[in-house]
Amino acid sequence: MTKKISLHDFQSYLAARLAGTGNQSAAGLLGIQAGASDYWLLDLADSGEIVPLTPLTTVPLTRPWFAGIANIRGNLYSAVDFSAFLGKEATPQNASSRLLLIGTRHGSNAALLVTRMIGLRNIEALNCEAPDPTAPTWAPESYTDNEGRRWKKLKVRELLADETFMDIGV
Repeated sequence: MTKKISLHDFQSYLAARLAGTGNQSAAGLLGIQAGASDYWLLDLADSGEIVPLTPLTTVPLTRPWFAGIANIRGNLYSAVDFSAFLGKEATPQNASSRLLLIGTRHGSNAALLVTRMIGLRNIEALNCEAPDPTAPTWAPESYTDNEGRRWKKLKVRELLADETFMDIGV
């Protein structure tokens, strides 16, 4: 049986751990990888539970980036292949792939299929880039780390309100 990680429990654990170090800002962002080279940051408060990839039921007449429906403990979640949604290659469905249940907090059973979870990122360790006027409203900020990777910050509420994201039918 696969182990499920409750992000709320994980966040509480990390907040308690970081309280001892006096560095509260490091607990604020979760790093994920979508596709081969897209790195994303999400506020822990906006991200949801992280679950290992479960079997997805495909849905006919949907867009190629709609991965299917996932049954998570009796609740159905619409799973979007985040990399494919971004116009990149489809996410390989393997042992490192994860479903990030992003919509529960916002009243939606939406999940993102991502390549892997990277873990917590400290915003202070990243360099802010100039705003991209062509970026979607749900990804207005970007950063670079000391290894040269570019990180985009995902605004979950705005993504869930985006008409393109919500229009899965062909």
